[in-house]
Parts: sequence; structure tokens; C-alpha cells
Amino acid sequence: MSAVLNFIRLQDLIDQNALQGKRVFIRADLNVPQDDAGNITEDTRIRASVPAIQAAVAAGAKVMVTSHLGRPTEGEFKPEDSLAPVAARLSELLGQPVELKQNWVDGAGLEGLQAGQVVLLENVRVNQGEKKNADELAQKMAALCDIYVNDAFGTAHRAEASTHGIAKFAPVAAAGPLLAAELDALGKALGAPARPLLAIVAGSKVSTKLSILESLADKVDNLIVGGGIANTFMLAAGLKIGKSLAEPDLVGAAKIIIDKLAARGAQVPIPVDVVTAKEFSPSAVATVKDVKDVADDDMILDIGPQTAAILAAQIASAGTIVWNGPVGVFEFDQFAEGTKTLALAIAESKAFSIAGGGDTLAAIAKYNIGAQVGYISTGGGAFLEFLEGKTLPAVEILTQRAASK
Repeated sequence: MSAVLNFIRLQDLIDQNALQGKRVFIRADLNVPQDDAGNITEDTRIRASVPAIQAAVAAGAKVMVTSHLGRPTEGEFKPEDSLAPVAARLSELLGQPVELKQNWVDGAGLEGLQAGQVVLLENVRVNQGEKKNADELAQKMAALCDIYVNDAFGTAHRAEASTHGIAKFAPVAAAGPLLAAELDALGKALGAPARPLLAIVAGSKVSTKLSILESLADKVDNLIVGGGIANTFMLAAGLKIGKSLAEPDLVGAAKIIIDKLAARGAQVPIPVDVVTAKEFSPSAVATVKDVKDVADDDMILDIGPQTAAILAAQIASAGTIVWNGPVGVFEFDQFAEGTKTLALAIAESKAFSIAGGGDTLAAIAKYNIGAQVGYISTGGGAFLEFLEGKTLPAVEILTQRAASK
């Protein structure tokens, strides 16, 4: 995917005064966690969706918002699938009533929408054909609006009727502020990055991140690996790792990545010291060891202080940092120092930094560095697929629509 992306933005349309009296269909990501009673336990995604809705209201639009919630069965609506709790929370945040509309695909109940009004369209994934990106459903959705706005980056890697199909058929298709901000940040980090470009990719398994590592190996100036991934790279470097988590069958793939970077004058730094334990538990005793001294019954659960200092120096000299994954078992404090050192180095760095992935967000929260990270991606799977160099269908269709203007 070209990282410098051309697409119509909601703000462009507002600047052109193009929303007044128009029907605007916003695909948001309102998929929030709920308890057994259906109460919302964390509302970050709802709050994040508010600016796009408020902007459309202020511009005089008739606003329809929809989202998926959970994993409903298409064509079989159940009470637990309902966006009703989301509608209530959205009403509070917007300071105006947000009516929930059922069975809306054919336009029922949407005829009398007024400028400045907001309605929430019931769980979009209950509709037959949503996940298969059925043209018939997409055309019906498109017929409901004058302007389609995708503001759900977290679903951008899926081609569904409400994220891709509708954008083919709507009179105008645009990106909302959340989606635009994600794409701008990713474009800045990977499209035209300030050099050196440094990527930190960590996790338990090379296999789950192999395509990301291979893609980044062609782009980055330095690649830091951590967690179980680093153990596999240590095996590739001929080091013993005891009974640590690793994937010996992927040592060859790790060697190819090391050689690919070396051919470009870049490197994958292999740890010089590690933090080990005899067991994986919150009460395990942590021992710092030189990598040459790892015993057969040791588990490597973090990088050592010397390694952390070397990597922190690399971070300090970087121009752009892409961060996905903690480098140790940071949930246990005795194995958290490596991740903490790197997190604080990223916070202090003058580089543009972009971070994403659930464990990464947890580490950012634990060390309270959110304000010092250039951009925190909430996209999850979409963030990882962008790093892999994959085309995100919901983004591609927006760029195609912009190009055809």
C-alpha cells in the first residue's frame, strides 16, 4: 500500500459547506465491552466517535450512525446484540437525544430526519450480507445517504458492506477524523519517515508476526525484536535459550530477516544479557545473566539491563519509531524493566513515534507515557495489517473514490 494516501476527508466537505441538510451515514466503531447485565464497562470507542458526529451536526447534516457490536449471527437479532446501551451513552456525550432505529436497511423510520438530528442504526452485523460485503445490502445502505463517512479504522482491514460496499455506491465517500488521523500517522511513519526508522516488534511467536517482520525488513534502518520472538532470533544467532518460549522451526526465517537487514547495512540487535527464571509465575525469582550463561532449565522472561541500555540508545537516535509489543513479561514487575526502559526512552525521544497493539497500549498505560507517544493506534488488526504492507479494503475504496472525482 502506498503510504501517502489521497482520500476525501469529512473536514474537506465541511469546509465546502457540503453537509447542510444532507443525509450523512457514519460508520463508527462503537464495539465496546459490556458486563453480563449489558452495562458498558469501558467507553473509549464511543467517546472517540463523538467528534465526527458533532462536526456533522454542527454542519447542519441529518446524521445516521451505525456500528457492529460483538459477534451476532446475521439475520438473527438477539437482545444482547443491541446498540441500545450505546445509544444511551451517545445521548449523554452529545447532549441530545439519539434514537435507536431497528430494521432500518430499507429506510423505515428514517424519512423525517431533521438537520442536526442524530439516530443510531441498530447493530450493522445483524444484517444479512454484511460480512460477505453483499452488493445488494451495500446498495440499500448507500441509498439512505448523500454522504458516507467511514470513521472506523479498527474495521478497515475487512471488506464488509458497511465498510467497503457502501463506499462504492454512495454519492460521496469520505474518511472521518479518526480514520484520517490513523492513516496520516501511519503514512508519516512508513511512507516518508524521518530516518533512522526503527521498528520494535515483540510478542510470543515469530509465526504471528513473521509477515510484519519480513515487510519491515525492507523498510527499516533497525529492527528490535523482543519476547518469544527474540528467543527465536537468539537461536538463529547460535545462542542457547534453555527452556524459553521459541519456535525452532522458524530459525531459518529469522536468519533470512537478519541477512536481509545486514545487506542494507541495518541490524537486528541480539541481546547480550537477559533476565531468567526457573518458572513462569508472578513470584518467580528473577536472575540477570549474560546470554552465554543461560542454563538448560532457564526461561528468558526479559532483556537484561545492558541490552536495554543499548536499545534505549538506538531509540534516542531514531527519527521515527514504530512500536508493537513489550519486550518482556511486563505484567510481572521483576520482568518489566526492559519494557519500562524502552517505553521511557520512546517517551523521551524526539522521534515521531507510533504505537499499536493491545499489549503495547497496556504498557503505555502502565508507564503513563501516552502523552509522549506521537500517535497511539487503536486499530488492532488493521494496524498490524498496515505494517505488513497489506491493502486495507475500506481505505482502498476511499482512495479509489477520491481518484475518480
